[in-house]
Amino acid sequence: MPPAPATTSAYPPGRLAFPHRHLTGIMGLQPHEILFLLDTAEEWIEPNRTRAAPDKRLAGLTQINAFFENSTRTLLSFEIAGKRLGADVVNMHAAQSSVKKGETLIDTAVTLNAMRADVIVIRHMSSGAVRLIADKVDCPVLNAGDGRHEHPTQALLDALTIRRRRGRVEGQRVVICGDILHSRVARSNMLALTALAAEVRVCAPSTLMPPEIEAFGVAAFTDFDAALEGADVVMMLRVQNERMSGGFIPSTREFHARYGLTLDRLARAKPDALVLHPGPMNRGVEIDSDVADHLTRSAITEQVEMGVAVRMACLDVLTRGARGVEGWA
Repeated sequence: MPPAPATTSAYPPGRLAFPHRHLTGIMGLQPHEILFLLDTAEEWIEPNRTRAAPDKRLAGLTQINAFFENSTRTLLSFEIAGKRLGADVVNMHAAQSSVKKGETLIDTAVTLNAMRADVIVIRHMSSGAVRLIADKVDCPVLNAGDGRHEHPTQALLDALTIRRRRGRVEGQRVVICGDILHSRVARSNMLALTALAAEVRVCAPSTLMPPEIEAFGVAAFTDFDAALEGADVVMMLRVQNERMSGGFIPSTREFHARYGLTLDRLARAKPDALVLHPGPMNRGVEIDSDVADHLTRSAITEQVEMGVAVRMACLDVLTRGARGVEGWA
């Protein structure tokens, strides 16, 4: 593994390094703001690995994880991140929410605001819901995934994984393959990776390719073998049946035959190409087990590790003003 890059001074100091009150998406972030979050996350990786003396900089702050859509790894990652920083973490699950009883999203936002949380993490099945709540509350809001819109911390952890394993993001040929149409992960990654000067290719059946894909500054392919030529990074996405209405693929068997990542197909990429997957994986559909579990090519478990560091960085940065950190008030 190449050494982690030194932090950069390419961004301004203090609040100007990340002037945003919320993190609702990658859209609107400048490259130096993305780099600032990645560099801040770098600082948490080694302490997490070595179980260093805890840094409780969020002690006394309340973090609400309001998940209106089911999740395991993202919720757990945010919970661990908050607790490692010393925050009082409260999880609100959709099944226990009054939204199930007909409460409007605005009513929920007003209720959350009345609880005087210091930071709120929101996952919602509707695109734009996180932004709506962020406009109604007095504390920072982090988007943990909203509909088909964005999943910014996933894109940040993917960029961090690429940078640590490949040495840099700039100039890397990244192929994102799978259900591009319904994927907020694909959208946030396209925004983040192109902002960091990666060459991004997306590949999917025509039925799973957004019509406006060229606007993201990426190259679109329907031939996976062609897309893989010379790739430095291959990111696989699952087919998101829960967001579909109607038939988008003939069968999972045919999808695997044309778009599944096998060892033979991976040979078209560079010999040291990195394999990523945001999870959960459908083994035998978009990725084979011998690829997902490959000892040197797969960085899927490392993505999970980077996720905790990235979320610690985001929680830290967004609460600095409220904590009176010098230069951030």
